[in-house]
Amino acid sequence: MAIDFEIPADAKAVRERVRQWVQDECIPAEKRLVDKQSYKTVLAELRAKARAQGLWLPFVPKEYGGMGLGPLANALVQMELGQSHLGALSMNSQGPDDATILTLLAHGTEFQKEKYLKPLLNGEKRVCYSMTEKAAGADATGMRTTAVKDGNENYVLNGEKWFSSAASAADLAVVMARTDPDAPRHQQFSTFIVELPNPGYRIKRDIPTMAAESELSHIMGGGHSEIEIKDLVVPAENLLGGEGRGFDMGQHRLAYGRLRHGMHNIAMAQRALDLAAAHITNRETFGRKLDERQAVQFMMAECASQLYIARLMLLHIAYKAEHGLDMRQENSIAKVYLAHMVHHVVDTAIQLHGALGYSRDTPLAAWYTHIRSQRLVDGPDEVHRWTVGRNVIKAFKATGTTAGACGGDLI
Repeated sequence: MAIDFEIPADAKAVRERVRQWVQDECIPAEKRLVDKQSYKTVLAELRAKARAQGLWLPFVPKEYGGMGLGPLANALVQMELGQSHLGALSMNSQGPDDATILTLLAHGTEFQKEKYLKPLLNGEKRVCYSMTEKAAGADATGMRTTAVKDGNENYVLNGEKWFSSAASAADLAVVMARTDPDAPRHQQFSTFIVELPNPGYRIKRDIPTMAAESELSHIMGGGHSEIEIKDLVVPAENLLGGEGRGFDMGQHRLAYGRLRHGMHNIAMAQRALDLAAAHITNRETFGRKLDERQAVQFMMAECASQLYIARLMLLHIAYKAEHGLDMRQENSIAKVYLAHMVHHVVDTAIQLHGALGYSRDTPLAAWYTHIRSQRLVDGPDEVHRWTVGRNVIKAFKATGTTAGACGGDLI
């Protein structure tokens, strides 16, 4: 079946609504953020306006209070929301909450949906995801946190977690632990919902990183916590998806997280290029505008080319998702490419701004330190390249050509 590159009218319409929302409401509101109280006030105002306009939970079915958008329309929306760090928050579409909402929708019991999903849908609570560990790193099957059943009523968890994003701002934690060390490798793990604060789930610290950090950024969900899990008692009714399902559910949520990061990276890169264009068309040096210089035009062309490729990648993946097709290879390719793309575009925008770009008078410098993490989160570059490379070789051995693993089945 050939791909139709025409975006449906209803998807275009919702994209335009969200684009105006971000430009008219979210970006101007960024200037009002000073401290914890101002953030709460600004976010409450934005969310009230967003809900009144029907701009709430774009990826959630309408019967659960969302907009009911499919993968394509949601991708278009996320590619707008990422232009402001208030964008996704304003529509309750921020990570890591979004992936947990999807997991609860697909695998949660009626009890779990009522007690934990509902407040997430209403924007009343935040949730973090505790999977990564120092000892395991990108290999989730190497985690050492254990969950031992205590009779039939509870599980007792012990271990540690590392880089649990948004834990310091969360009211709930979704924790993965090993429940059966004798089961097949990918069936040894289970996932539990934990209410916070909890003495068995102790935040040791928010790990200092190279990104620009403040109390405000951590409140907004930008912190990455180191967690000690000691004799953490979790009721059996808080087991999510059943024993042995933790790894599969974790990979599913990470797949969406990679796409969301990619969508937001496109949005950030677009805003960075717009800022660069505004600067070079106004800045004059040595008697000429910057935009008249060929070297500057080449730099803008390279950024435009990468953004074009990036958008096509995500739209193709959205197309495959719409049709229920396997998109794992494309997801890994896009995850790596988009992380490098946003880094290049923001770096170019800084260069074109000169000393102004290096300052904090534009958002570019803060973005630059933040986006370096994109080559590490949800699996580092090396893991995804390893996966993609293996699939390329596998395709050749099976068919005599690598085309099937390199987009050769696009049409």
